[in-house]
Amino acid sequence: MERDEALRLVKQSVKNKNLVKHMLATEAVMRALAERFGEDVRSWGLAGLLHDIDYDETANDFARHGFMSAEILEEKGVGDAILHAIKAHPGHIPAETMMAKALYAVDPLTGLIVAAALIHPDKKLRSIDTQFVLHRFKEKHFARGANREQIKSCDRLGMTLEEFVDVALSAMQGISTELGL
Repeated sequence: MERDEALRLVKQSVKNKNLVKHMLATEAVMRALAERFGEDVRSWGLAGLLHDIDYDETANDFARHGFMSAEILEEKGVGDAILHAIKAHPGHIPAETMMAKALYAVDPLTGLIVAAALIHPDKKLRSIDTQFVLHRFKEKHFARGANREQIKSCDRLGMTLEEFVDVALSAMQGISTELGL
């Protein structure tokens, strides 16, 4: 599947514009991580872009989240590595590949970064830095939905939390116009 087709599918399947932005942010971070690790940037990007494609259908049935996406995407010829990462990102199955481990850790981090940007006076990604995000990370009541343990699993990628946040923030800043931040 090519990116244009994937983006069309996302826009057809996901009605919440903020969720689409989350998927775009996840794509950008996954692409940056793939580049850092010398992995297939296209595949990693597609995993990030498509990971929540089933969210509207599974919002009230979390046990199916990821699995339904994989079913939809398998019919469209998406490769096994991407399907595994998408099934693993909610924590339903073990994240066994670098791509799956990355997606698992990236998913909640994008939300934390967005929340950090939104508390800044100008609500812009360019106005925050890695240390600002890390400070917010330590605040237990800030962005409670961003699972800190899941984010800290970046160590399974051989990255410190600071390195991981830095790569993610930089990637998201690179698409700030698309994200409206």
